[in-house]
Amino acid sequence: MSGRLDNLVRHQLRKWPQRPPGLYPRPGNDGTWLRARPGEEVPSPFLKLPGTNKLKTLPDGLWLHFSADPQEPYADIICVEACSSFQNLLDKRSRFAPSTQSLLAVCPLAWLLEPVTPTDETPRWKLLRLLRREPDTNLVVPVRDIRVLYGLREKHYRDFATQQIPHAHEFFCPMTALVDERGFDHPEMQALMGRLTANANFFPLP
Repeated sequence: MSGRLDNLVRHQLRKWPQRPPGLYPRPGNDGTWLRARPGEEVPSPFLKLPGTNKLKTLPDGLWLHFSADPQEPYADIICVEACSSFQNLLDKRSRFAPSTQSLLAVCPLAWLLEPVTPTDETPRWKLLRLLRREPDTNLVVPVRDIRVLYGLREKHYRDFATQQIPHAHEFFCPMTALVDERGFDHPEMQALMGRLTANANFFPLP
């Protein structure tokens, strides 16, 4: 059942746009958002700790916001994780727990060279202002900011919402909101996603 549910979530997340729904650009922040996971045929971006190639984190959903300055490369990330049990939730929360270690976002070369969408032939790398020419190797950038949206089964969601306190980078929703057709268009989801970036921490500029 959990595998079927995960597949359902990924199937719907493939329909979500390149910019996470409900997010608006910050004044002066002209980087690029790209949907990285779930992927298609080519290898998709993943997260890892420096110095290891074994322990990779592959979120169900992953969006990367790349910096615009080649001299200061980084990515802000938004992850979506479907959790079919409390044990699954605990495991996934541990991967994104605050740490003194740096987290890296690895973008495979094949993914960078692929078109953005089936209807847009532009290679992804051309949208990244931190790249000045076509890459010939993977792009590896440090993660500056991370926000995670966890989808929980209805019973688990109610239990967690009434008894637990999330960390500052954690957000939660019922799994039904993730498997809903075009759920990203729903006002409630867009309002929640709008709080998943540092934009929500600032008073609006005139």
